[in-house]
Amino acid sequence: MDSWITNIVSRKKRSLIMETGEVVTCTSYLVDEPQFPYCKGCGHGQLIRALDAALVKLQLNPSDVDITTDIGCVGLADALFKSVHTVHTTHGRSTAFAVGTILADRILAEGKLKTVVLIGDGGAMIGLVHLVHAAQLNVDVTVILHNNLFFGMTGGQNSALSPLGFITTTTRRGNIVPPLDICQMMQSCGAGFVARKFATDHDLPEVISEAIAYPGFALVEAVELCTAFGPRLNELTGKRLKEVVAQQGWSTGVLVRREQRADFGQAYKEKYPRTEVQASDDSIPIRFQHTLTRPVGLVVSGSAGERVQSSARLFCQAAVMSGLYSTQKNDNPVTQGTGFSFSEVGISPEPILYTGIEQADGVIIVSEDGWQTLQGRRILDRLSPEAMVIIDSTLPQPQSAARCVSLPLRRLASGKLAAAAGLGLYLKLSGLFPLEAYQAAISETYGEQAADYLKAVDTVLNHPVSS
Repeated sequence: MDSWITNIVSRKKRSLIMETGEVVTCTSYLVDEPQFPYCKGCGHGQLIRALDAALVKLQLNPSDVDITTDIGCVGLADALFKSVHTVHTTHGRSTAFAVGTILADRILAEGKLKTVVLIGDGGAMIGLVHLVHAAQLNVDVTVILHNNLFFGMTGGQNSALSPLGFITTTTRRGNIVPPLDICQMMQSCGAGFVARKFATDHDLPEVISEAIAYPGFALVEAVELCTAFGPRLNELTGKRLKEVVAQQGWSTGVLVRREQRADFGQAYKEKYPRTEVQASDDSIPIRFQHTLTRPVGLVVSGSAGERVQSSARLFCQAAVMSGLYSTQKNDNPVTQGTGFSFSEVGISPEPILYTGIEQADGVIIVSEDGWQTLQGRRILDRLSPEAMVIIDSTLPQPQSAARCVSLPLRRLASGKLAAAAGLGLYLKLSGLFPLEAYQAAISETYGEQAADYLKAVDTVLNHPVSS
């Protein structure tokens, strides 16, 4: 066993210190009685079990483990792990996400995290530059490349790692493009640990544990069978798969292990040591009181250029001024100045750990663009009877169980201030926190220009409400 594995296992004493202080041995990081969502004989199941065995060997605290998955069959692994962090990303970008995660941990946090990327050969091809850059940086990320030699989930198409002569659904007469030797490429980019193994190798858990324990970038390419397409198109067996790999001139085993270079996080901290800085004075003081006892989610939907997102920001600022936690997520088309503008606002008396809104408590709709966007996302269909919809009276009235308040927001407040006025009305009707906090946020943000906002809000608040 290599020295760094010995150190980690010794330090952890093959046990986990849980938040309760209880010392327990972790026998598996998978969910109880895991149901693997793969085809019969698929190498993915073997790789997940090998990863689990490697984690058990290292006895890492689950809260110190992050598994970042890519798109494809490999991405189905998220739900198989019980207590570790899991992040499901976009196609080919899993390595980039993991690099950001580990650098934040190494430079800004405690530096305890171990990040493992699960990616297929298709994702590796799409996100090749991310792998190259991670290897160059020598970040402490372990990439387990599930190489079944083609795109599996999408139908068996050729990938950049498909061997010469290999038959895929897009190379019916055999691949004529030389494949990348990903292990050789990673070595040339400065990767500290590189290995190529077969999913059926008995020592695969040992190699994966070495890779995870390695203090720098590590890549383990695991060659495997896709039983849905590989055997049918190429008459592949486990033995034949090894012959195919040998024919490409690909070496197997642990190919390189460098110990003379610090990982990027450590090198960065040494080059740019953190210094104590005086806290900025841009914090938002709490000046108002709220009565909220649970998280509340709002959706504001309108048109680009009509201050939908900036109005939602004002609402968030007012919530913070009232002692609440707040988050905001925006969406709009790439055209920026045309089309819809959409904002999700979350407020809560407790820290917000999940920023998604599965069922909104309030919806403000101020334009046709906003109405169409909500229809497409079926947000109104999920509202409860306790929810409230505030909608411009020129728009179709929603068929929803929620309370619906209809009034001419655009006529009363103008298109550019309809969202701000609608949020003010929602605040008055819901009583989440004082209306004065919202008015103060407007005044402090816009100064002398706040008069138009305040007038628009006041006009709507004084208008008769129909529901």
